[in-house]
Amino acid sequence: MANAGQRHLGFVVAGLMLGILTAAMDNTIVATAMGTIVADMGGLDKFVWVTSAYMVAEMAGMPIFGKLSDMYGRKRFFVFGMIVFLIGSVLCGTAQSIEQLSMYRAIQGIGGGALMPIAFTIIFDVFPPEKRGQISGLFGAVFGMSSIFGPLLGAYITDYISWHWIFYINLPIGLLSLGCIMFFYKESLIHARQKIDWLGAAALVGAIVCLMFGLELGGHTYAWDSAQIIGLFGGFVVLFAAFVLIERRAEEPIISFDMFRSKLYAGSNLVGLFFGIAFIVATVYIPIFIQGVYGGSATNSGLILLPMMLGTVVTAQVGGFLAGSGKMSYRGVMIAFSLLFIVSMALLATISAATPRWLLTVYMILVGLGVGASFSTLGMAAMHPFDETRRGSASSTMSFVRTLGMTLGITIYGLIQRNAFAARMGESFGAGSGTPGGGLSSDPRALLSPEARAAIPAPVLETITGALSASITHAFMWAVVPAALAFVFSLTMGADRMKPQPRAAAKAE
Repeated sequence: MANAGQRHLGFVVAGLMLGILTAAMDNTIVATAMGTIVADMGGLDKFVWVTSAYMVAEMAGMPIFGKLSDMYGRKRFFVFGMIVFLIGSVLCGTAQSIEQLSMYRAIQGIGGGALMPIAFTIIFDVFPPEKRGQISGLFGAVFGMSSIFGPLLGAYITDYISWHWIFYINLPIGLLSLGCIMFFYKESLIHARQKIDWLGAAALVGAIVCLMFGLELGGHTYAWDSAQIIGLFGGFVVLFAAFVLIERRAEEPIISFDMFRSKLYAGSNLVGLFFGIAFIVATVYIPIFIQGVYGGSATNSGLILLPMMLGTVVTAQVGGFLAGSGKMSYRGVMIAFSLLFIVSMALLATISAATPRWLLTVYMILVGLGVGASFSTLGMAAMHPFDETRRGSASSTMSFVRTLGMTLGITIYGLIQRNAFAARMGESFGAGSGTPGGGLSSDPRALLSPEARAAIPAPVLETITGALSASITHAFMWAVVPAALAFVFSLTMGADRMKPQPRAAAKAE
């Protein structure tokens, strides 16, 4: 009987790992193939929404699915999330425009909102405290490995088949994950009946959407002082204020403020927010740098991400072991790796068109080593203070906050990079559309397509790639700020550490 239970537990772990693999690999495939997608369909000014649409939808679902999993169980909502995610993947493969792709990515995001937080919550439900660190480290390593296989496989498909097919590889992996969870996961019946704060969820998501549209469209589609932009920022202020008021009065708020009374929980969420902001900048803009500045293919940009993800795998395991074994406090682990992360982001801020590729590879390894521990340690820290009836909410809020950081990072740093690029192009060629620079800046696909690059006169191409390089470096320079804030808030996490509990032995007996 014990052997059968062990075999079933193995299938459950495999199913959860495959679910995380599917969701995480999809993000890295899109990041790697984005240059080719933009070269095919155009819309460099809109490419950030391919990722942002996924993240906004994912954020909308995370707190709700977390509450629902506490109320009615993890299994049904993990299964629901996987089904929706796979439907979105199929639709993404049929997209014919950047706008259509963004819409289908939002459908994927709804499913993704259930997968990641519920998977990590199940770990806490089925494993005793002394094993959670090891398993969380393993899951963090899978997250990193998915980011290795994603760029490589996605880049190969993009170069030799078609970027449309990068979404279809989710199907076999996702279906296998679905089968493992449906047939082998027998969950606990300990649930808490709660009310879903739909009004609070709507106000929060509406506020975030208004903020991102205001940042994305301001100074580009509309002037900063236009009625549209002022209205969007005003909508953000009103909706966010409404969200705070609603949460204070809600019987079961979508984000429980009382949970933030725990130093560990509050600190880990803030650290996750700023880690998310800085890390997504590196993930998105390194492939664009490789293709636009070095003139590499999607395969090259995928290979350049490989060292970063290898570093992530290593420190996800190390961080999970140190925190899970109780050898270090959660705070101690995050302080050490936050310092490394600051150094790595500062080094990225020094790159230029003249930077050797091997040196950029070294910097990427350091970024991966710096961020890896956050994937395993912060999730454990967020759930540590709570019992089974609140872990779903704790995990989903942690995932929500990290995703919020990534979403704001893409939007804000997309704005920073785009404005810096436009300024450099204006300095070099002037604002006239009849100039070589004006023509190329109005058709940014020429920066990413190897065929089009070959037709550009060498002096003009050098000037444009210099402008693109400087704009991305400018974004990296500002990304040091959230990396530093992650370190600052890691100091506030308290001295809690994982401790094996005697009841685990009793349960085993």
